[in-house]
Amino acid sequence: MMSIVLAIVIGLAFGAVLDRIGASNPNMIGKMLNLTNLNLAKTILLAIGTGSVLMFAGQMLGFVDVGHMSVKAAYIGVFIGGLMLGAGWALAGYCPGTGVVAAASGRKDALFFIAGGLLGAAAYMVTYPMWESSGLLDSIAGGKVTVGTVPGSKFDGMTALPGDVLGIVLGLGFIALAFALPERLTPSKSNLQPAE
Repeated sequence: MMSIVLAIVIGLAFGAVLDRIGASNPNMIGKMLNLTNLNLAKTILLAIGTGSVLMFAGQMLGFVDVGHMSVKAAYIGVFIGGLMLGAGWALAGYCPGTGVVAAASGRKDALFFIAGGLLGAAAYMVTYPMWESSGLLDSIAGGKVTVGTVPGSKFDGMTALPGDVLGIVLGLGFIALAFALPERLTPSKSNLQPAE
């Protein structure tokens, strides 16, 4: 029971942060994707980098149990699904998490987004045997593997590089990128000069 309460509290806190940084606003998502306002992208990079450093450093120091690490298998279908998710995110201005946060903050368009997502999930469940027999769900690149070898985990590493150190280095790279990115990558309309 306590784990459910903790999950609800963490979920509410995460949702509040998503709403506060503008991730539940489709206009902010659009500005991020067309590179006119990268503040949200910088926040995402900072969060991923910080989480990576804390998780892998915690594993190295024994604060985080490596047994809790979960690795998903690589397969062609997940790459196709990722492309579909990205296209849907660009079109709707929501991903599944931000759509729920937007609905909770009163955006009615997010309710249609959630309904569409549930309908898509139901369609996938009904047609799952077809996708499974197509080979799109067969593991590739070793299936459940990590880039580096994480001591004490049950997953193989694709390289002999120490996975914990690699995770920290990549996390620090994401943090550095978050601070190095400018606010925008495209010129503002006020900076555009007429052709001569």
